[in-house]
Amino acid sequence: MNAFKPRETLTEQVARHIENLIAFEQLRSGERIYESSMAKEMDVSHGSIREALLLLEKRHLVRNVPRKGAFVTPLDEHFVRSLYEILELYLTHTGQKLVRQWQPEDMARLENLYRQMKDCYQKNDLMAFLELGIEYTKASLVYADNYFIVSAIDDLWPSAKRCAFVAFRQGGAQVLEDNLAHMEESIRAIGNRDEAALASILHRYAIQQCEQVLAAINVG
Repeated sequence: MNAFKPRETLTEQVARHIENLIAFEQLRSGERIYESSMAKEMDVSHGSIREALLLLEKRHLVRNVPRKGAFVTPLDEHFVRSLYEILELYLTHTGQKLVRQWQPEDMARLENLYRQMKDCYQKNDLMAFLELGIEYTKASLVYADNYFIVSAIDDLWPSAKRCAFVAFRQGGAQVLEDNLAHMEESIRAIGNRDEAALASILHRYAIQQCEQVLAAINVG
């Protein structure tokens, strides 16, 4: 018997659409989001837009200011450094559990996602590359076994995607190559059950991409 899978709610669909507008810079850092024009553009009610904006505030993409409206969360140095610092902390912790507990099917999944990302790189398919990168990191959470950490990371993905796009837009192929290199190294460390090596790889990756994002922001 197949498990029941509820369809994505209208609020979630609207939130995902606005999330992508922000992540791919169609809505810019600090820009005001007008509920009326957004509702008209998407052919949904003001209530659906409002609920979606509240959801996106939880995901750190939007700030709802009383009596002023909703604004895209500014992508500044403090935000970017905070994001990569907390992602490193969470993923190092969950990575240790993965190193200790992985099974052959886990490694097969990570290696398959890595191959798909290499294929996207060769085809210059940036959007698919970004989505697969998030899938790869989600796959590494299989042994996290912590409701609060997994929930927190889920709320950080949209900002991680947003920052990654900024880095890729500015750095081009080199940033994609850096991502693939770190991924290949991490798979090797996980396969060797080497916690120290994985922690070092995650630390270098977090610092490198953080600096790439900041460099792109400063150029922009």
